Amino acid sequence: MKHYLQQLQLILDQGAQRTDRTGVGTLSIFGMQCRYDLAAGFPAVTTKKLVWKSMLSELLWFISGSGNINDLKKIYPHNRLWDLNYEDYVARNQAANNGATDGTTNEGDMGRVYGQQWRHWQTAQGQQIDQLAAAIALIKHNPDSRRIIVNAWNPGEVSATDVALPPCHSFFQFYVANGKLSLQMYQRSADMFLGVPLNIASYSLLLHMIAKITGLIPGEFIHSIGDAHIYLDAIDQCKQQLSRQPLPLARLQIADRGQSSIDDFVMQDFQLIDYQSHSAIKANMAV
Repeated sequence: MKHYLQQLQLILDQGAQRTDRTGVGTLSIFGMQCRYDLAAGFPAVTTKKLVWKSMLSELLWFISGSGNINDLKKIYPHNRLWDLNYEDYVARNQAANNGATDGTTNEGDMGRVYGQQWRHWQTAQGQQIDQLAAAIALIKHNPDSRRIIVNAWNPGEVSATDVALPPCHSFFQFYVANGKLSLQMYQRSADMFLGVPLNIASYSLLLHMIAKITGLIPGEFIHSIGDAHIYLDAIDQCKQQLSRQPLPLARLQIADRGQSSIDDFVMQDFQLIDYQSHSAIKANMAV
């Protein structure tokens, strides 16, 4: 995770101060990339504690195709990653409807967020495409394809009243060579302190899962970022994190229950072996 820490330091040293929709303000650099070789260990941040169960349950929620926060809570009741976004979404819809709700936000619906786009992309003809299943089928049957892509960014469904949060990690692409499966993800907007350690772990885990069901070896996770930023009220926390010495990487263990589909995995299948970290560092989430 040294490369991630180098990115933090670069933003602190060279980032441009900019305004943003939350009103907090950021230091930002446009255009960054980092490569994580999964053979070297699982890229779980060690200079602060990774909220492993929250990250894992969120990924399983995405994979399920749900856009309802109550389904996330069913997987892991203590997951609070989306609570503030959901509350803000309900408030925005109430404001747009003169104080009334549309009948869905009170039931946990957050619009067509990540999982909905991954598994239920809607075409102009009213059909639905399971992009994730299609990508896995291509990996198995046409691994040299340059079209193994899952796209979460739908321009027609990103307004403030359409969705709790437009996708930050916008699309990802798979690549197969020499028996190894790699994944590159493009992230349009990256909260480098709070969000990015989760994003790195989540997509690395997704890569491991799909490699397992396709009989391939996990290769590289390549993280490409558009707006890489540190919120101004998290600068001190970043400096605290950078003052800590990184610890050895853990390794991922996935229980073998004969999983053959991406939908076969459950929370109990995954374990981080020999994970060590420094203590948690808290920061406010900008909404």
